[in-house]
Amino acid sequence: MALPVNLIRFKRFHYSATVKCCLIITPRYISINKNVFIENNCRIEAVTSYNGVQFHPSIVFEEGASVQQNLHLTCASQIIIGRNTAIASNVSITDIHHPYEDINIPIEQQNIITKPVIIDSDCKIYNNSVILPGVHIGKHCTIGANSVVTHDIPDYSVAVGAPARVIKQYNFETKRWEKR
Repeated sequence: MALPVNLIRFKRFHYSATVKCCLIITPRYISINKNVFIENNCRIEAVTSYNGVQFHPSIVFEEGASVQQNLHLTCASQIIIGRNTAIASNVSITDIHHPYEDINIPIEQQNIITKPVIIDSDCKIYNNSVILPGVHIGKHCTIGANSVVTHDIPDYSVAVGAPARVIKQYNFETKRWEKR
């Protein structure tokens, strides 16, 4: 039986946070801080075991983070969503890679590889984006709709595409956003 979000035991849940109807798996590894807002139909999963291997995941929504509907977040290592970062609808974020190297073992039965994902403060992740394992998105970045982020994005950047590439970056000398 699914419990209402306010009855689930999170690692941390600030009283000012709002989490609407979501599928929360192993909430004891999830920290939801002050003024976090998570919309309906999100799946947030802390993976503690896979193929008999134990993991100690950490999912953190820092103060003021907001998430629209249909986020799919899976974590076996660490995922941090920074302060005041806004995530639009239908976004996927994972720190898990399913390897395919051994052709004698089905992909889903091979041991997973994890690499932490960090999205710094004041970012905007637009609709249908995918953030893959090992990515660090810097401060005040915009990730365009339908982008697939496969590598780090530096602070104050706009990245778009599949795979995402930086197309603009803020220049502190000229105080302008400049094309790259």
